[in-house]
Amino acid sequence: MNRRDLMRALGAACALSGPGFPSPALGRTGDCGDASGPSESRLETEIVRLKLRHTWTTTMSSSDFRDTLHVRLIRDGVTGHGEGAPIIRYKENAAGAEEAVLSVRDLVTGSDPWQFEKLLGEIFRRVPGQYAAKAALDIALMDWVGQKLGVPLYRFFGLDPSDAPITTFSIGIDTPEVTRQKVREAQAFPVLKIKVGLDTDDATIAAVRSATNKPLRVDANEGWKDKEVAVRKINWLATQGVEFVEQPMPAEMLEETRWVRERVRLPLIADEACQRARDIPKLLGIFDGVNVKLDKAGGILEAFKMIQIARALGLKTMLGCMVSSSVSVTAASHLSPLVDYADLDGNLLIANDPFAGVQVRNGKLLLPDRPGLGLNPA
Repeated sequence: MNRRDLMRALGAACALSGPGFPSPALGRTGDCGDASGPSESRLETEIVRLKLRHTWTTTMSSSDFRDTLHVRLIRDGVTGHGEGAPIIRYKENAAGAEEAVLSVRDLVTGSDPWQFEKLLGEIFRRVPGQYAAKAALDIALMDWVGQKLGVPLYRFFGLDPSDAPITTFSIGIDTPEVTRQKVREAQAFPVLKIKVGLDTDDATIAAVRSATNKPLRVDANEGWKDKEVAVRKINWLATQGVEFVEQPMPAEMLEETRWVRERVRLPLIADEACQRARDIPKLLGIFDGVNVKLDKAGGILEAFKMIQIARALGLKTMLGCMVSSSVSVTAASHLSPLVDYADLDGNLLIANDPFAGVQVRNGKLLLPDRPGLGLNPA
């Protein structure tokens, strides 16, 4: 075959595969007009300080801002956005997450992003811990893939966006007066999530109930260390219109939590006790469901696996989030048609969201129909 015939064959292959799709002739992804190799990739990182609308207090900490790591994968004229929200509970922070991402930058930019399963497997092998960093890379890769395919990620996973559940709106621990104010500000949400786990729990619930009679979901964030106290509080919460309780006791106190579950009338949902897929089987008989978060799992693909495993084992499933921007929350929302419950409001708690993605109408998650994550600049 002479050069002219070769170029005609390559042109025909490009017409069949389309721009940005794997080329049958080249066996790789890239610009079909360039048979010299894959397109150049860039990976950029930025630590973004998110300012909270209210001081955010749980049993773990109190803060007016959160630092998250944003990642941009730039290739073939497309930018995939990712975000990781590391927290102290898992011994992670934004600086450490950035260092972890930069340690595999050459791997990411030198690999074929269409082989994302293989690439992410290698990232997981090379980087110990740092699951929020892994989540940022995973989200950026999947955003890039979705944009190149021209489909929203929920369609990539074969999901119906109309099946997305309502999301709760979270009320952090505060004074009764501020708690009532927060409840009034959350008027559009049909279900609220209330943070408890301190000696002020009774006053917190009383303040909420003085402002609304909506159904509540309660998160103790490992706050109750005594199993008899946990039983007393949970059974009292059952009289207060509470639907279930998240992580009543510390994650390592599984046998104590089993004892509690046998004596309470509300379902228990694992959060800190369920970080990765391997944690799920040991929770059977102790918890009724699991709260899956991208930052705990290491990204969209790992969260998808966790949800499937939990469902196969008969557990209820919930998608949660850290305090984060619309990048991370929107990424999680694309999996939300799979789950029973959603707590995807981290972007609604901040005052300087750099992006717009998933929307909420009367509590209902409305997934963007644009390719990839479907983000727009705020």
